[in-house]
Amino acid sequence: MRSIILFLSVSLAGAQTISIRVDAAKSQGPLKPVWSFFGYDEPNYTYMKDGKKLLSELAALSAVPVYVRAHSLLVTGDGVAALKWGSTNAYTEDAAGKPVYDWTIVDRIFDTYVERGMKPLAQIGFMPEWLSTKPQPYRHHWKPGDPYGDIYTGWAYPPKDYAKWAELVFQWVKHCVARYGKAEVESWLWEVWNEPNIAYWKGTPEEYHKLYDYAVDAVKRALPTARVGGPHSTGPGAERAAKFLRDFLDHAVRGKNHATGKTGSPLDYVGFHAKGSPRFEDGVVVMGSEKQLTDLSKGFEIVASYPELKGKPVIIGESDPEGCAACSSRVYPQNAYRNGLMYSSYTAAVMPRHLDLAAKHGVNLLGAVTWAFEFEDQPYFDGFRDLATNRIDKPVLNVFRMLGMMRGNRVAVENAAALPLDVMTARGAKEKADFYSIASRAERSLSVMVVHYHDSGKGAAAAPVELAVTGLPDGRVLMQHYRVDGAHSNSYEAWRKMGSPQRPTEEQYAQLERAGQLELLESPRWVDVKGGKATVGFALPRHGVSLLRWSW
Repeated sequence: MRSIILFLSVSLAGAQTISIRVDAAKSQGPLKPVWSFFGYDEPNYTYMKDGKKLLSELAALSAVPVYVRAHSLLVTGDGVAALKWGSTNAYTEDAAGKPVYDWTIVDRIFDTYVERGMKPLAQIGFMPEWLSTKPQPYRHHWKPGDPYGDIYTGWAYPPKDYAKWAELVFQWVKHCVARYGKAEVESWLWEVWNEPNIAYWKGTPEEYHKLYDYAVDAVKRALPTARVGGPHSTGPGAERAAKFLRDFLDHAVRGKNHATGKTGSPLDYVGFHAKGSPRFEDGVVVMGSEKQLTDLSKGFEIVASYPELKGKPVIIGESDPEGCAACSSRVYPQNAYRNGLMYSSYTAAVMPRHLDLAAKHGVNLLGAVTWAFEFEDQPYFDGFRDLATNRIDKPVLNVFRMLGMMRGNRVAVENAAALPLDVMTARGAKEKADFYSIASRAERSLSVMVVHYHDSGKGAAAAPVELAVTGLPDGRVLMQHYRVDGAHSNSYEAWRKMGSPQRPTEEQYAQLERAGQLELLESPRWVDVKGGKATVGFALPRHGVSLLRWSW
């Protein structure tokens, strides 16, 4: 056998080698691409210049259709985008109080998805001005640094007429079926509202149950085979939020339906949200991965406690390091992880663990929405939680490209350097570094992702890694090694080295575009495999991510 051993620098001579063993012949079942879900607050960015480019890239990174979720699809307004704001003007009323439906902007949003082979995770909300029980004030003008509560205006209130609310939902779904076809809309997902356990909903929990019942009944009348769920509440790691989720599930499974009078309400999937909680300490960001993982674990535990929901799909409608994508790190220093390697390595360490937690609790995880997109016409690298800035892809997007390359069946990995799931859930990666790894095998390839992660943004030495693989086919195999680190797949570091220009020249811009793509650490190499074995050694910097791929 010809093994692949990369020379480790002298600076690593005293460091303990991270030993990872992958058995490509030991399948653990299909690898669910739960990371192929994305979302954002501002729906009108969808069809703008940068939004279209990014959506095309997101559609291309996955072997399965990518689902997209956006807020404010029923909000009243002129369709002009702003931070934490969007509108479609889908519903108004004439002088006599008769509904007027205008699907022009909503169609433009959904057309953009469908043209790219993407699927809406269509959010039924928020409340049109004409239906709100407290419509004024309605349009907000929030910006980073303003009180966050300023965003919750007339769109967050219950409807003054549930029959009109239901008819709006019915007409919308009916219109989508007519425009896109029954088979296409059957492949979509629908949801009722967003985070009704906090200020996104100004009604009571019981009023949310009523809103849900009327909306779901309307969806099913328009398309009986539509898939719809909820409640998309957030933070089930906290007891008050956990109670909201349990109370909703009690209602959906056993309660009296407000719209039909029957027992229970249709629930094709259960949705909830999970968020981390970073903080700023001694001049560096310390991530709160344990908070996000605790939310996931507790939410899964609650769903698993209902026998009636066994096997029911679960969607994490927002799953992120913290809660406000538009809260720029210029104003909120705890969000300074977003431009560089902290965000990309956090994603590599936390996103695949969604699958591990789902397996632990025995739930059917369908997807986890990354709540990050782009912010049109903002300064370069301005500290928003986004995947690209001015059409320049950030390092985190390259981790999603890596994940998109992992296909087929998950295979066995032995790795004592990965922090145990219970440790990550309880304390995160604060006491020591985490070297999480995940591997998958498709028909003619094997992919292994390895991350060197720590919750602290403080630097540390690179670690030597020895990756041994068994179960490869004998013969000539091509090995490719992709990397996200300070020198690879990192537009932010390239921008900083240029002097952080806000008006890059054409040459600089082209260089940034190239730096935003997923890069190889070294040239691809052919390996002669005998006995099914191959070994590769490499140095992995702190907050670096490697994706090694063998193909034949």
